[in-house]
Amino acid sequence: MINSMTGFAIQESITKDYQLAWEIRTVNHRFLDISLTLPESFRPYQSLFEKQFRALLKRGKVDARLRYVAGETKQQDITVNESLARSLIIACRRIESMTDNTAPLKAVDILQWPGVTTEQQVDASSLIAEAQYLLELSLKKLAENRQREGQILGKTIDQRCDQIAEIIVSIRKRRPDVIDALYNKLQKKIKSLEITTDGNRLEEELVLLTHRLDIEEELDRIMAHLDEINHVLESDQAIGRRLDFLMQELSREANTLGAKSHDSTTTQLTVDLKVLIEQIREQVQNVE
Repeated sequence: MINSMTGFAIQESITKDYQLAWEIRTVNHRFLDISLTLPESFRPYQSLFEKQFRALLKRGKVDARLRYVAGETKQQDITVNESLARSLIIACRRIESMTDNTAPLKAVDILQWPGVTTEQQVDASSLIAEAQYLLELSLKKLAENRQREGQILGKTIDQRCDQIAEIIVSIRKRRPDVIDALYNKLQKKIKSLEITTDGNRLEEELVLLTHRLDIEEELDRIMAHLDEINHVLESDQAIGRRLDFLMQELSREANTLGAKSHDSTTTQLTVDLKVLIEQIREQVQNVE
């Protein structure tokens, strides 16, 4: 089953005592990069959450956020640092006396100053099991989301591979005509020069030229790469890197075909081939 690296999931649990919610977003990345945003009291358990992510995901950039809100029965008390607040008020009064600013000092401005207020920390140990279970449900949703998009990616890649195979068939059928055209071109060139040539020598030169422009190996390797892509797509492992390598190999063979073309029709077919390979590469960039 092919998986996309792009996905989204949100899962929440609401009781009279609290509200917990996980929100997860993933995008493509060369490796697995996990970024967690946790409430202060949950941060000691970050490694436990990361372990759950690593058990499911192999590649991708993960941005996950855990939200915690206390219920009405467990509203957190706010403690005011009166000493700091008093110092801030005195400092503000001094600044006011030095300026023409007569705006009254607002308590909310003092409360917003860092360190003036602190919230009583929740005991996260009693909630960690629930947070882990909620994360498990979220990851399950995320996996389903990534699999659905992965199926679309797989179909797109399959279609492009079929089109590439059709182009290879067309190029193979074209080769006898290309060789005949080369032979006729050589004969016309010789006639235009009004020289006499040895028929056997002409045949030898044509064989050498045909050998230099032979593309059978390239065509065979492209078909072999297509077979390998089909095999990889059936794997239940992370396949993105393997597919990316195969795209590089396909591009190399396509470039060689273009260099050996010497035929406008084959050249155009090679261009179409390169376009399809690039389209597959773009899709592969999002495969886990």
